Amino acid sequence: MRNALQVAGALLAATIGQASAQSDDAIARGEYLARASNCVACHSVPGGQAFAGGLKMATPIGAIYVTNITPDKEHGIGSYSVDDFDKAVRYGVAKDGHRLYPAMPYPSYSKMTRADVEAMYAFFMNGVPAASVPNKPSEIPSPLNMRWPLAIWNVLFVDLDEYEPDAGQSEAWNRGAYLVQGAGHCGACHTPRGLAWNEAALDDSDDDFLSGAMLDHWSASNLRQDNAAGLGRWSQDDIAEYLKTGHNQFGTAYGTMVEVINNSTQYLTGDDMAAVATYLKSLPGVRSNDLDYAYDGATTEALLDRKLDQPGALTYVQHCKHCHADNGMGYGTFLPSLAGNTSTLDPDPSSLINITLNGSGRLVVEGLPDSYRMPPFRVLLNDQQIADVVSFIRSGWGNTAGKVSAEQVKLVRSETSPASERIEILKMK
Repeated sequence: MRNALQVAGALLAATIGQASAQSDDAIARGEYLARASNCVACHSVPGGQAFAGGLKMATPIGAIYVTNITPDKEHGIGSYSVDDFDKAVRYGVAKDGHRLYPAMPYPSYSKMTRADVEAMYAFFMNGVPAASVPNKPSEIPSPLNMRWPLAIWNVLFVDLDEYEPDAGQSEAWNRGAYLVQGAGHCGACHTPRGLAWNEAALDDSDDDFLSGAMLDHWSASNLRQDNAAGLGRWSQDDIAEYLKTGHNQFGTAYGTMVEVINNSTQYLTGDDMAAVATYLKSLPGVRSNDLDYAYDGATTEALLDRKLDQPGALTYVQHCKHCHADNGMGYGTFLPSLAGNTSTLDPDPSSLINITLNGSGRLVVEGLPDSYRMPPFRVLLNDQQIADVVSFIRSGWGNTAGKVSAEQVKLVRSETSPASERIEILKMK
């Protein structure tokens, strides 16, 4: 009898241990997926508890505040079942039935598998401390704050189906497509929007997908294989390096992409970074006016000879050449080249205007803050000076982008503010 009890006890202990190990695996996998989905960047505020909400987000009809998604039962998602969580993440419907605004990127998350959403649920319920932080009401006025029209919006603009692997593509390509279209929700920023603020495309079946878009006076880059303003000149290794460090030979992350590097992509495995690169390199270019970039040394020669009669040239020598050099090539990957830079060649100059006015936040990779950041020049330079120097950069060293006006700079100045100089690291738990 004693032996039987001992055997039963051993089997029970082994079963409990196995269940605990499976639970720990699910939590760890869920944490990884939450990183890949960059949940922390939207559902946290600097200095606050992770996932406690409160971040203010502008929309065309008024500001909303991102919600608490900690396991707090009063203010968070502590009372959510896994089915409730799945419905919110993939279908945009909260437990009480109200529709979520598509600032929550459920049009992309809908492509995630149920198994991945269950792993994320395990992480949020067991790996995140509860935070008793009330949610803030939106600032959208009535009647625009009614939620029921979102059900119609979903029918018109959202495909709420899981990602279907393409049998004609490799495993790496399908993994990259799944991450880019789904968890990574890259299209939410890099795909142009329609009149109803819908993404013009949700996958690579449409040429608008990842072809570049405007976001808060930043031009979210074209991620297709266009040679000038796209990724046509980037290798797969260049893409992976950028995802890991925020730098490569073609440029440095700025604007909201700094948050993506700091909080999300640097945590991807090497295989997943390579998969994303494989997928992005497969997307054909779509711009009919795209040109091959070729370096031209005439600008360098003029600067070295101190021929500074071109508008913007003197400002460049006084404020820009110390980091970006007379030849426009910068210094390594940390003081980026302006010659042939995809942002420099972007038909929309918003990013260059914005970063010149406001500077950039600091990248933090593997816990180490970047030693260099673009400083703001909104106090030192007036609108015409910034327009001239940005135009000088966009036409120098073989760059072939258009001129910038003082009116364009004035508009960006009026609607933006300097990037924070503080190093903000958002913790996951």
